[in-house]
Amino acid sequence: MGTTTTNDPVHMLAALSLASRGLGRTWPNPTVGCVIVKDGRVIGRGRTQDGGRPHAETQALAMAGDLAKGATAYVTLEPCSHHGQTPPCADALITAGVARVVVAASDPDPRVSGQGLERLRQAGIEVVTGIMEPAATEMNAGFFSAKTLGRPLITVKIASTLDGRIATKDGHSKWITGPQARAWGHRIRSQNDAVLVGSRTVISDDPDLTCRLPGLDDRPPVSIVVDGWLNIPNISKLVKAAAHRPVWVLTNGKPDLKRVAELEGLGLKIIPVASELDRAIDLPLAMTMLGQMGLTRIMVEGGSRVVATFMYADLVDRLVWFRAPSIMGGDGLAAVQPVGVALLEVMPKFQLVDLCRIDGDVMESYTKA
Repeated sequence: MGTTTTNDPVHMLAALSLASRGLGRTWPNPTVGCVIVKDGRVIGRGRTQDGGRPHAETQALAMAGDLAKGATAYVTLEPCSHHGQTPPCADALITAGVARVVVAASDPDPRVSGQGLERLRQAGIEVVTGIMEPAATEMNAGFFSAKTLGRPLITVKIASTLDGRIATKDGHSKWITGPQARAWGHRIRSQNDAVLVGSRTVISDDPDLTCRLPGLDDRPPVSIVVDGWLNIPNISKLVKAAAHRPVWVLTNGKPDLKRVAELEGLGLKIIPVASELDRAIDLPLAMTMLGQMGLTRIMVEGGSRVVATFMYADLVDRLVWFRAPSIMGGDGLAAVQPVGVALLEVMPKFQLVDLCRIDGDVMESYTKA
């Protein structure tokens, strides 16, 4: 075990800042940041690039060049040790001649998991671990979920009145929260690999599910629609967008093949999900399938039926709830569809981890209790 220094957290914080820029952009790989320091001066920095390659260490070493010899490399996640589409980053650090590697968190991928650190130690490199580990683990909570649970990290986002209503009895919902809260919601979208809604939301609201913020609109998240009957309208924004960005549809295990061909011809990816009931969708299985397809973070935006299904399938890891300072009344559409809870013990429970004011609205952030 190497020796820590007072500067280690400072440089690791810089590496984490770099990694944060890749959230929602590096799947199926984790987002990693790397900073290389020599004689107190930063000589190289990098993050995992969009699409997962090149890796952060490769970027930082290219910037440092020959100066990397004898330097310290700060990496937010254990350097990989296996041959994939790129050579192992552990080998790249060894070849560059770095003297010390400081790692925030170990990689849960069984192809790496401790092997990258051991390879560095065997090469005579001093290795320090655990510097700002909680922050690094949270940064890649989606990647960790994919590797340990076999499915992406699921975040449900809701925007409602104080009494939990998301639309009037006539379906009017734009806009319950203010522009700053909506902009914050777009920022959260940008940090996820995909945004998921139900077909009823597509039919009633016709969303485009993009990130409408400057600098965040160049790589939109995958749009996912849960649509057991393939009712998504051909004139919807999502169908029209499928020719130039990814739009995926989760449907039942025995879909209408003619309709599948029609939608695939328009550019959509149709994903049949097997179930004991022909027209039902096994949601846990669907999330496992999406994990196998490389997704690590999914944001669920509605509607109320889809949110309820995720809640009671025990699939919600994070909950972000925007509340406007208004009351709609009991005839408004509830944020979560009725599910017939008879006992308090069976309710999904969450732990409040953050609360902040956004202009006139409030944003509450929860994790699964």
